[in-house]
Amino acid sequence: MTAPDREWRSPPDWEWRSPPGWPEPPPGWSPPPGWRPAPEWPEPPAGWVYWVRPAPPPPVRVEAPSRRGLVLETWFVQLAFLVPGVLSAIDVLAAHVGGAGAITRFPTVVPGNPVANLVLGIISYFEVAAVVPLALLLLSRTGQKPAELGLTRPGWVRDFWPGLGLAAAGYGAAIVITLPFAALLMEHKDLINQVPIGHVPKYYVIYGLAVSATTAVAEETLVSGYLLTRLEQLGWNPRWALVLSLTLRTSYHVYYGLGFLLTIPLGYFLTRSFQKHRRLMRPIVAHFLYDAVLITISVLTA
Repeated sequence: MTAPDREWRSPPDWEWRSPPGWPEPPPGWSPPPGWRPAPEWPEPPAGWVYWVRPAPPPPVRVEAPSRRGLVLETWFVQLAFLVPGVLSAIDVLAAHVGGAGAITRFPTVVPGNPVANLVLGIISYFEVAAVVPLALLLLSRTGQKPAELGLTRPGWVRDFWPGLGLAAAGYGAAIVITLPFAALLMEHKDLINQVPIGHVPKYYVIYGLAVSATTAVAEETLVSGYLLTRLEQLGWNPRWALVLSLTLRTSYHVYYGLGFLLTIPLGYFLTRSFQKHRRLMRPIVAHFLYDAVLITISVLTA
């Protein structure tokens, strides 16, 4: 066979294609300059194309989760979020019952260095929200993007003012619940565990604001945005979904002693807000305002 005069040069990113009867070269082989096919090789078919564009790899197929898969996923996400918080709350409550007096809301990591304690404390507290990105990713894989959950930039009319009303309603309801038991609580102060602030500089308000924001995002995303969405997909009655969400969000406040009951009104208002409006940013703003105001007052008056 007499090979035609040509340059055996491949287009960029194309692959060599041997004609029938020609030996197959190693993967990625390309004819070097001056190469010619052996004369004993058979004649290529008319119009034979020596170079082909490689086919793209097939896309990874993600199967829609089954009902059992959604149930297991929901269990795993909630356990990953709740177990550390509940165990920590039990530790604090046990220390309170046992009479330990060294527990404060702001931990001391570096003795004698309040600035370092503030920075390290904020960083370490971010672990509370570690499961949030995972929950949002899992929701997005079943079609619930953050924007569809109302997790967008907060607006004054849509989020801030309604959130302020929710926070005020939760605070007012807690006062109303406390009033009938005021005399009892004055005589038995150990029934409610108020973790002291300790002696900290006033600029620890920054710590309080960071903790409040982290807590608000984590709790509302996981026990409202994620959990209520999954329970709805699983066909739960909205009332029972509300009860379960409220029970879970209350569980990691047991370190307050009987004071954990005072967290129920706010939790109810926040959960119902998401159920009715499907806007996650509103309860996040409300939760942040509630916690931020209380902890700021505590720091400034300590």
